[in-house]
Amino acid sequence: MSLDLPSDVSAALNNFIVHEGYRDEVQVIREALSALEYRRNVAAIQEGVDDMEAGRYRPFEEVDAEIRKKFGFKAPE
Repeated sequence: MSLDLPSDVSAALNNFIVHEGYRDEVQVIREALSALEYRRNVAAIQEGVDDMEAGRYRPFEEVDAEIRKKFGFKAPE
């Protein structure tokens, strides 16, 4: 894949390579994508915590029974 990057993005990539010890643009982009994924996961966890604190949740047993009924799973014995 070939990307036509704006000059500021290209300069930022080169800065990371020269000054931060990255091997190449791919390594910088991989780490940036990993950081974005981490941030998304943290936001999802925070959303869950906020829901719990606001009382927006259902007991596990209720959800478990609903899923078992929907998919025909038997309860453990």
